[in-house]
Amino acid sequence: MRIVDVCAFYAPQGGGVKTYVEQKLRAGAAAGHDIVILAPASNADVVERNGGRIVNLPARRFPLDRRYHYFDDEASLHGMLDRLKPDLVEASSPWSSAAMVARWPGDVPRTLIMHADPLSAYAYRWFGSVAPREMIDRGFDWYWRHLRRLDQGFDLVVSASESLTRRLAAGGLTRVETLPMGVEPGFFSPARRNETLRARMLERCGLPIHATLLIGVGRHAPEKRWPQVIEAVTSAGYHQPLGLVLVGDGRDKAKVGRAAMHNPHIQLLAPTRDRTALGALLASADALVHGCEAETFCMVAAEARASGLPVIVPDEGGASDQADRDAGLHYRARQPDSLAKAISKFVAGRSDYRTRAIIAAPSVMTMEDHFSRLFDVYDRFGREQRHAA
Repeated sequence: MRIVDVCAFYAPQGGGVKTYVEQKLRAGAAAGHDIVILAPASNADVVERNGGRIVNLPARRFPLDRRYHYFDDEASLHGMLDRLKPDLVEASSPWSSAAMVARWPGDVPRTLIMHADPLSAYAYRWFGSVAPREMIDRGFDWYWRHLRRLDQGFDLVVSASESLTRRLAAGGLTRVETLPMGVEPGFFSPARRNETLRARMLERCGLPIHATLLIGVGRHAPEKRWPQVIEAVTSAGYHQPLGLVLVGDGRDKAKVGRAAMHNPHIQLLAPTRDRTALGALLASADALVHGCEAETFCMVAAEARASGLPVIVPDEGGASDQADRDAGLHYRARQPDSLAKAISKFVAGRSDYRTRAIIAAPSVMTMEDHFSRLFDVYDRFGREQRHAA
């Protein structure tokens, strides 16, 4: 099967979408599929990679982030789809490119992959302090109408978490299926725990070896809410020795640094692309703490779970799916006091939480599992007549 992924937010410089794309290319080739990534770019060319192809289509540069381009010519996009002759088309962004794919007259199945949750990342965060979510949804009804039109134009809408699936269904979408993502195999395991590394991280935090070591990983961006996490860790740290290592960088770096500057037990580390090193960092901490309620899946929480780490996550968004009663804790999203209480609860039962998390680690899905399930669904479409309008 030739699968064409119209991937609006692919950038060669890196990021989560690039990681996903490269894993899809490998998995598709292994399964006997011809995977083509159709990406907006400055120039037209074709890059052979991991058993598949990345076809770059000239498009305008995205004004808010110069690493990216965006599809701005519907006729050009349709013409390329005609030339590629796919058996199935994916759209990886819920914005204008998805509408273009829905309007393409080709008579093949098409799926929308919800890699983004713009309402949670922006609207709910901007207005959540002054209006209930129901009112915000009414104010952004134009977006829900857009999603419902896409729902009718696609044969399947793929959601990576049950929490997002429930919200989409409540908003009137009828073709949503939950297909969780997974971790990259070979990098994340409790066996990567290194007590010497743990002691060194605690020493950097100015704490003894019996202290609790939390880790956070992610971009320094408003929706990640790192200042809120830092506030909660500082509050909980008044009652027990508690350190936090925060791995990441981004446009909010200065703001995150200011939030952490008065707590010597918090250390900010630069991001790493070394997956082996990240696996060791995660496995050598005591728990992952996360602040973002707008995740569609929360890959870092899945990686932490695969590393045998309990996760302390908000009770909304994809991250909430990553914590269960045995090996993780929820706190009220956007509430630092609730997070501080959850941290203290974890510290009190640290050994038990860790034991249960280690037992559960092998059950975490891998990306190989994810793509196997995804391609099975696509094979089903190959045997059915397209029903989208």
